Amino acid sequence: MYQLLRKILFLFDAEKVHYFSMKMLVFFCRFSFIKKILQKKFTPAGKDFSLKIFGLNFSNPIGLAAGFDKNATYLNELETLGFGFIEIGTVTPLPQAGNPKPRLFRLPKDKALINRMGFNNDGAKAIAERIRHYKIKNKKTQLIIGGNIGKNKITANEEAWKDYEFCFNELHDCVDYFVVNVSSPNTPGLRDLQQKESLRKILTGLQQINKTKNIQRPLLLKISPDLSQKDLDDIIDLADEIKLDGLVAANTSISRNNLQTSTNEINKIGAGGLSGRPLKEESTRITAYIHSRISIPVISSGGIFSAADAKEKLDAGAKLVQVWTGFIYEGPGIVKKIIKN
Repeated sequence: MYQLLRKILFLFDAEKVHYFSMKMLVFFCRFSFIKKILQKKFTPAGKDFSLKIFGLNFSNPIGLAAGFDKNATYLNELETLGFGFIEIGTVTPLPQAGNPKPRLFRLPKDKALINRMGFNNDGAKAIAERIRHYKIKNKKTQLIIGGNIGKNKITANEEAWKDYEFCFNELHDCVDYFVVNVSSPNTPGLRDLQQKESLRKILTGLQQINKTKNIQRPLLLKISPDLSQKDLDDIIDLADEIKLDGLVAANTSISRNNLQTSTNEINKIGAGGLSGRPLKEESTRITAYIHSRISIPVISSGGIFSAADAKEKLDAGAKLVQVWTGFIYEGPGIVKKIIKN
């Protein structure tokens, strides 16, 4: 059914379809009897899939990566589809519009996407208030909410640590864990913050703030799949040194290697981060390498469309997995499809 619907949806602008689809899901979930039907259809059942990672109780290991629900607008609806955790954001201190449209593109031949969204979001204060409201309204929710945080485009790299600390403080009481995003290719200069000393300043500052809180939130770092071996080793060493709680492998890529989509079409699309099937092998390789080097949990993301794909990540050492592009191509039943098999 979804494969037919997808053919129709793929005729239209990707970003507009995203918002249209989610607004339709919001509409249907307003009716309790429809929501119950959707929960029964899409939520894994018949077995206990729960696990405890980072001291948090996940109902299942399948999450939705940051970038899909940037503003924590669809938490109720996404929980209805069976996700064990949702990572909201990337959240910046100030609201920002992101890059000019169009900025989200499909590569159907490759089961991939290219995006250059540019951290478009409502800002930390508005998003934190939205999550608080959700938790008050849904007191029995088991959904784990991660906060993916970044810097505003106008903030110089030398001052970036202030943006991360602002977001950390604003979201601390309402998210369950944090992911520091310095690896998106869509904010100019952001990836420079992956250098060891820049990262140390940001992460140690957040760790110090965390220690002052009554509840200490797990702190993770999301890394790029385009890192050199030296930079990857530096990050692993730093993660061990400052006792990070985990790593997320990996973000989108600037690589355009081995794509079936024509070079002309790729050039026409232009800059942006590549996600989906082409990242599958590299994200698995990075996950396995991290696991071989350090004993902290890894959330693996990149090219997950099926149960076999998820198993590959888990076999490589991941504790949890995240989908994004796979959700677009496989549809709302992806969590149950992965868990069931």
